[in-house]
Amino acid sequence: MRKSDFSISESKAFMDCFSRTEKKCYHQNKIKTLNVNYTERQNFSTMGFFYFLGQKKFYLHLLIAILLTLLLLWGALQSLAWYTRHGQVYLVPDFKGQTMQQLQAKNYGAYFDLQIIDSVYSKKYEPGAIVMQNPLPDSKVKKGRNVYLTIVAKMPEMVKMPDLRNLSLRQALVLLEENGLPVQKLNYIDYFAKNAVVEQLLSTDEQPVEPGTDLPKGTEITLVVGKGNNPTQIPIPFIIGDKMKEAHEALHYASLNVGNEYFLDGNDTAHARVFKIEPAQMSHSLMNPGDSINIWYRSDENFDFKGYIQQLNDTTAADSVQIDTSLFKKAMPKNDSLY
Repeated sequence: MRKSDFSISESKAFMDCFSRTEKKCYHQNKIKTLNVNYTERQNFSTMGFFYFLGQKKFYLHLLIAILLTLLLLWGALQSLAWYTRHGQVYLVPDFKGQTMQQLQAKNYGAYFDLQIIDSVYSKKYEPGAIVMQNPLPDSKVKKGRNVYLTIVAKMPEMVKMPDLRNLSLRQALVLLEENGLPVQKLNYIDYFAKNAVVEQLLSTDEQPVEPGTDLPKGTEITLVVGKGNNPTQIPIPFIIGDKMKEAHEALHYASLNVGNEYFLDGNDTAHARVFKIEPAQMSHSLMNPGDSINIWYRSDENFDFKGYIQQLNDTTAADSVQIDTSLFKKAMPKNDSLY
């Protein structure tokens, strides 16, 4: 090989080695540079964050954000109070006994949403009069609150007369009560089946009423009942302190009738309770089926029936009962009864 050829080959090999070394050095320097840049960026970010915390702009922006949050929260609360009418309450008046026309004339509709939801029949109030309400009088409500009213029906509810014939007296009383037909009187006649219903009559004219006849709810019925072959006498049930309806039912279930009724504290049937009966409650008298019991009522608003009944239980006869003046309480305003 010639000298010139060796020099050329050697020169190429040297250049190749130098090129590889240079590339390796370049890559190493590049990695070092990237590591240095990353470190510098981290240091700059950390320094920049703490640097920003020391600037007035940061606190200014934070204060503005807090103020905006508080403003939005206040606005939301004010809107909620306006929508729910917070603090604006009205006392519900007593609408009992008034009609819807009277309520509208008094402009109650501007404060309450008056809604009729039911009707009942009552002999005490005129048709269309309000007898019940919800919420109750003096309740605190918001403006526009629904007030549900029950009024007196113009026509009583009609019910079917059940067939009571040949039923026992107890069964007949249950059926009549379920249909809203009160018993006015029990007429006992000679009939072999004791306490069996022989006939059903209208109390107004004592005429028979056929099963299935449409009757206004509340129509009074007279029952004709058999005495049986061996009628026995009946003890008087204890009804002192009972309400009027309870007393009537107790006497009828005992095969007795209600005689004359007296209200010593006015015709307040809602609070009236049995105060005295004749024959006397504690006389232990025995009655015949169909006999009548006279009843005296007092209002439980101004008389202590609990103490009175305790005194009756401690005596052997009604004539020996001495009523203490402490039993009487201060009279309170009377409420009207629905029936």
